[in-house]
Amino acid sequence: MVKIGLLGCGTIGSGVVELLGKEWCQKQQLSIEKILVRNLNKHNSTSYGYKLTNNFEDILKSDIDIVVEVMGGTDPAYFYVKQSLLQGRHVVTANKDLIARHGMELQKIAHQNGVRLLFEASVGGGIPIIKPLSESLAANNITEIRGIVNGTTNFILSRMGNSGRSYETALKEAQQLGYAEASPEADVQGYDAARKLAILSSIAFQESVNYEDIYIEGITNITNDDISLAKYLGYSIKLLALSRRNRHGIMARVSPVMLKNAVPLAQVADVYNAIIVKGDAVGDVLFFGQGAGKLPTASAVVGDIFDIVRHNIGSCSPENSALQDMPLAKVDMADSKSDFFIRLKPTHRFDAMNEVAGQFQRFEFVFPDMVKLGKAIDQNQIIFIAYGVLEKDIQQRIALLKSSGKIESILSIIRMEEEL
Repeated sequence: MVKIGLLGCGTIGSGVVELLGKEWCQKQQLSIEKILVRNLNKHNSTSYGYKLTNNFEDILKSDIDIVVEVMGGTDPAYFYVKQSLLQGRHVVTANKDLIARHGMELQKIAHQNGVRLLFEASVGGGIPIIKPLSESLAANNITEIRGIVNGTTNFILSRMGNSGRSYETALKEAQQLGYAEASPEADVQGYDAARKLAILSSIAFQESVNYEDIYIEGITNITNDDISLAKYLGYSIKLLALSRRNRHGIMARVSPVMLKNAVPLAQVADVYNAIIVKGDAVGDVLFFGQGAGKLPTASAVVGDIFDIVRHNIGSCSPENSALQDMPLAKVDMADSKSDFFIRLKPTHRFDAMNEVAGQFQRFEFVFPDMVKLGKAIDQNQIIFIAYGVLEKDIQQRIALLKSSGKIESILSIIRMEEEL
């Protein structure tokens, strides 16, 4: 019998308990011995109440083979996971914050103690991506990762696009349905997606990508006018996580992007996630599915448990790890180019248009047909697309526009992609 200690029994933890209770899972001879929770009274009425503890020492003192961490955050999860590894327990975690911050250190400790640290559920919920990236695609030189990896923001943007809801209304609906937290900043500001991108990029490029080095821009400034104009031009707006190798190192960013409707990622709606990995041998490989939720994420957690059980629970080989010792990556997007959709409010319309022409070599003004657009927008605003602008130059050019005295305010700056 393989004995499990569960750290946390919220949404994901209760899903793990539910799956391990199914008949086909019970055939694996798995037993949950202890469940660590913060509030005993909250869970005592459940059928597994007798296994509960609020003392981590009870986990360490128990005869447990695998510690499953689904608490979230890094404090106290980091301490608990580290101590479990140091005591020779295998660890399975769904904690993207923990892996993004401490994954390589914890993986090294696991190796030194002959155990495994698995974290399939930390990215993409129920979508298998960590193992395929580190094992199935190991023969490839991975050159690019792009994806929609945050279900909350994708739900909000989908609602704004499909039903004309405002950002505030769509966010409230996401919170009511349990897709967004009461404090949704990690999702809507892009931090959650950046941590997931850091994990995937580190595995793919075999260089440690610090999520704090990733350019991050959230969706809080996206308006209904942006959504409508994107649709008018044949695009959808998505929060895109993108990393690729370049001659300077690795370009990595998380930002709203206008995607041409014909590309696969533009079709990903609601809470679904999709990740495309580009390899030199296989080309583009698409991973798609539910990126969050109780049972999809618990499915990935239990899959890692089975992996440990089926591959000789008493041994561990460093070659099996997704995050081995690797050099620190140089993350820099300054010399990458993008097309930009820009809206601004002028003080003097024609003078402002002349300023735009002076700042951007390749650009195109957009004059929407109000009938085809399907809604009224401020016709005094200037809308244009700037093509092939270096990331290091865009803010300088915008600053020069602002300082010209011809621009009252910048309404939107959104990157555009046609071939992702």
